[in-house]
Formats: sequence, structure tokens, C-alpha cells
Amino acid sequence: MRKYVIMGVQGSGKGTQAQMLARDLDLVHISVGDIFRWNVQHHTKMGAQVRRIMATGELVGDDLAESVVADRLAKHDWNYGFIIDGFPRNARQAEFFLESYDIDGVIHLDLPDSEVRRRVLGRRLCASCGMDYNLIANSPQVPGKCDVCGGELVRREDDTEEALAVRLRDYHEKTDPAMDLFRRKEYVITVDARPAPEVIQQEIRERLGLPPAKPDQEPTPPGPAGA
Repeated sequence: MRKYVIMGVQGSGKGTQAQMLARDLDLVHISVGDIFRWNVQHHTKMGAQVRRIMATGELVGDDLAESVVADRLAKHDWNYGFIIDGFPRNARQAEFFLESYDIDGVIHLDLPDSEVRRRVLGRRLCASCGMDYNLIANSPQVPGKCDVCGGELVRREDDTEEALAVRLRDYHEKTDPAMDLFRRKEYVITVDARPAPEVIQQEIRERLGLPPAKPDQEPTPPGPAGA
């Protein structure tokens, strides 16, 4: 059984790399961001709370984040292991995770803030079906229109210069200490997140001593958890 955490600033490709790892290693990919977004899209009580937080660019509080992670991992559908992205985001959450679950490694995707801004501000979401696009790496065939349903592409509420600035500040102030905690336990491998997805994936697998990706495996276009 393999259990991994993947960490990196928003736009570093966590979701893409997690999906590529999970696909042929029989791991369950757990995206905490996707769980929150599902609740927002389905207008749950939790979703209303999260939507208010996301609109300001702030991070979801520790109690809620820890509860969501504990509930998801309690399902025990990860017979061969899991890879989780979007958690932990600070030292308290890292300590909660270390106390509750044995992990085999932390994958840190390193990306400069300037590249984060370029990637995040180029993201778009179909207002009708929820399909994700990136105007840099995964642009639609018809500008402004979804390839799947023809719906209008819009920018996510939290993908603004102001909200991104808040998230970058919070990341460096809160998530860097969590990474330091993992480093002290020698769990962390750091990989440059700027090359092509398949190049990054190859380095991750080499550094973790994992088998290479299957030849027919294609990189997944950046999605919401590529945040």
C-alpha cells in the first residue's frame, strides 16, 4: 500500500500529477478542493460556507478541512493506497495528518509565483457543464465556448489578481511551515513543476522508486485541482 501527499502552490499541477500517478498504480486520488467545489456546485450547507471563503481568496479553516479529510479517508476504498492533494495547508493540518495516517512520501511541486499568476489567470470553467480549460495549455476549439456542451467559459470566482495575491501570501506564510515539518521527517521530494506533465511525472516516479508510467498513459489536462 502506498500513501502520498502532493503539495504545491495553486496552479502547480497537483491534480494532474496525482491523477497520472493514481491511474496505473491503483491509488485513489483524493482532491480536497474537488470535494469543496462539489459542495459549492450542489448548494449544500458546507458549499455556501466554502463559497463565501473562496470569493475572498481565503483558505478553508482547519476544523472543516480536517473533518472533510477524516470523513473521506474513513471510507477505506483505497485498498492499494491513496494520493491526496489540497491538504495539509499549514503546520497544524500537517501534524493532524502525521498523527492520524502513516504516509510514504510528500511530493512538492515547486513553481515560481510569476508562473503561478500566468497559469491561474488563464484558467476558465464552463458555466454549464463544469469542464475546465486553461487558455495556455488546454484552450477550447472555439474561443469562449466549451468543446463539450457549447456553454460559455467563465473565470472562476476566486481566479482574480486580488484573490490570487491573498492565496500566494497565505501559501508562503502557512504552507511553507507545513513543508518544513515534513522535511524534518525526511518525507519530501521537490520537483520542478515547470516542464511538461509527463516529464514531471517521470521525475516523481524516479525519485520515489516507483515503476515508470505505462506507455499508453496520457497526461491529463489541467483541472480544478491542478491548483
